[in-house]
Amino acid sequence: MTADGQTRYAKELRDIPRKPLPVLDIAPALTGDPEAITDLSREWRTVWETIGFACIVNHGVSSDLTRGMTEASKRFHDLPLETKMSIAVTRDQKGFIPARYGVTTHSKFHDSKKFDTVECLVVASDYPEDDANVIAGKQFYGPMPWLPEDVLPGFRATAEEYMATITALGKSLLPVWALALGLEAHYFDDKFDPAYTYFRMAKYPPVPVLDEGDMGLAAHTDSGFMTFLPPADIEGLQVLETDGNWFWPELPDGSLIVNMGQFLERWSNERFRATPHRVVPQTGTDRYSLACFVNPDFATVGECLPTCTGRDNPPKYPTQTYWDFFNWYMTNTFTHYGKVKADGNNEASV
Repeated sequence: MTADGQTRYAKELRDIPRKPLPVLDIAPALTGDPEAITDLSREWRTVWETIGFACIVNHGVSSDLTRGMTEASKRFHDLPLETKMSIAVTRDQKGFIPARYGVTTHSKFHDSKKFDTVECLVVASDYPEDDANVIAGKQFYGPMPWLPEDVLPGFRATAEEYMATITALGKSLLPVWALALGLEAHYFDDKFDPAYTYFRMAKYPPVPVLDEGDMGLAAHTDSGFMTFLPPADIEGLQVLETDGNWFWPELPDGSLIVNMGQFLERWSNERFRATPHRVVPQTGTDRYSLACFVNPDFATVGECLPTCTGRDNPPKYPTQTYWDFFNWYMTNTFTHYGKVKADGNNEASV
């Protein structure tokens, strides 16, 4: 690409509007007060029938925990590539994924097939050794490959505390999601027993000169039910408005970004919107983010919700378990899919 083309592409990516996301105070609902939950569910419904992204405040996740998790993530990413590759991603989609190993081939929101520049460590729910799926060796039920404690002291404990905190927050909001969809308040409770949580600690290295199609993380929608993301210290996230235009979201200090994924969009028969988003790489500094996805149990069956279909609105998607959908999504996102080379070669292969 010519220098003029590089400049044009970068300008197109970065010279876009800024606008605030809806900001929802969830503190009253977290007390368990039925009236407060109902009130929040009305605002919740409006968000996911429209923009599909929001910021929540007074959510109970301490700034100390978020700060500690961010610093722990930076410590991990500062390790030599060889050390990180010692826990390369497994067939269970747990472990380290180097830069340029992912491309969202199923996305409707971009044409580029260039590999994303992001690298990340994925930590996901572990299951008891006597779980039938663990014993059977079923994919995604295998154990997390942690680094030894002496290599990264305190890292595992911080990551597990952060995941547990975000998972508990997500489950506490299930009545809000249910009421927003016109269901009884506890409709989703047993479907998250246990929840499957997928935690992605990402590092976006700088890209001084952007060639056409270069992206930290290409335009996509998330896979599951709900996503929680503290605002990063360095901007990069962009959101696709319903009119088809991208914007930089304005994010209040201390908030958590919330969005939803394709499984819930399908479950709700597209009543609720899984909103496309992307990450534009910075030119001169690393960017770190903590995306935590709180999802139903793998065995949960996503059959069109009764409040989201009718005579003139038939189900748009087949009935399938979350395991089946997650398997499809990951197969079409990561070229390695559990086959990253342990020799540290971070050039993607097709």
